[in-house]
Amino acid sequence: MKFFDLGLDEPGLKAELEAAARRVIDSGWMILGPELEAFETEFAAFCGVDHAIGVGNGLDALILTLRAAGIGAGDEVIVPSHTFAATWLAVEAVGARPVPVEPDPATFTLDPAGVEAAVTPKTRAVIPVSLYGHPVDMDPILATAQRHGLFVLEDAAQSHGALYRGRPTGSLAHATAFSFYPTKNLGALGDAGAVTTSDPEIAAKLRMLRNYGSREKYRHEAAGVNSRLDEIQAAFLRARLARLPAANEARRARCAQYGQALAGANGLTTPVEAEWARHVYHLYVVRSPERDALQARLDTQGIGTLIHYPIACHLQPAFAHLGFRRGDFPLAEALADEVLSLPLWPQMSPDDVAAVAAAVRA
Repeated sequence: MKFFDLGLDEPGLKAELEAAARRVIDSGWMILGPELEAFETEFAAFCGVDHAIGVGNGLDALILTLRAAGIGAGDEVIVPSHTFAATWLAVEAVGARPVPVEPDPATFTLDPAGVEAAVTPKTRAVIPVSLYGHPVDMDPILATAQRHGLFVLEDAAQSHGALYRGRPTGSLAHATAFSFYPTKNLGALGDAGAVTTSDPEIAAKLRMLRNYGSREKYRHEAAGVNSRLDEIQAAFLRARLARLPAANEARRARCAQYGQALAGANGLTTPVEAEWARHVYHLYVVRSPERDALQARLDTQGIGTLIHYPIACHLQPAFAHLGFRRGDFPLAEALADEVLSLPLWPQMSPDDVAAVAAAVRA
């Protein structure tokens, strides 16, 4: 069984995507046109904010937002020790230093108490990651940020449609970065990203930075980049955004089935949903001290799995210059050794879930 399916065979979807592509082709407008404007309006409304700014990918969403907030050389940015490397790479890209904080052991998201303890006079920002589809416990992080004058940039690349105390990710922090990589809950058919915010100054800076640092053609106010969500991906995302709530509900149903089927399995820890959260299960991540053996056994049965993520960020060669060593962040290292993502996609059948669960229990 495959690990993931893009779901392009969902009834009616191909026709909607083809119609979206035709709209763009017939318009003759490929960059910064009406499809992007419409998607930005619709996605901002979905997230409950005033602005959405489409960019080329999720990493650019993080980097450009840090730049828009004035984060740079000599600054420290608090990041999770357990996350995809893009969170750390964005901090490095603006010349700042990532300062890792261990996750909450239940949700694997950034521990608010650790954030408070990590603040120094050089701290300028925090990047909480709503990992695997579960939102971060944001209110105490925002309270810490207010006390210390910090910018909070949520990384919601994996949590489109998740809720925190009834509020959607995308509206919780000063700004939020999204990826629309094809496997995300809201996926494009190529690379794409966006930033959401209700801060008009941040939004204006982002629009300028994504377009060569220009608000006015051939006048460049800053050393910007070319990172624009193109018209055809915006049109595809509009089609898929309308289907996102139903797709998230399907994910939740499949994961509830996983949870029931795997309850009490020897040595296995299954995902939790905090009482203040609505998890959208970008991934269904279990934890086992026998992870490698479990993955190998499932592979022999034709069941695809992935590890998110097998090397903790502080042990990645890209961050060796930061001077971290094995043992510095034991929970991140334990998760790297023990987590395993089981097959999951919205159109996955209950029979498929039952088959995977039975193989795991065996």
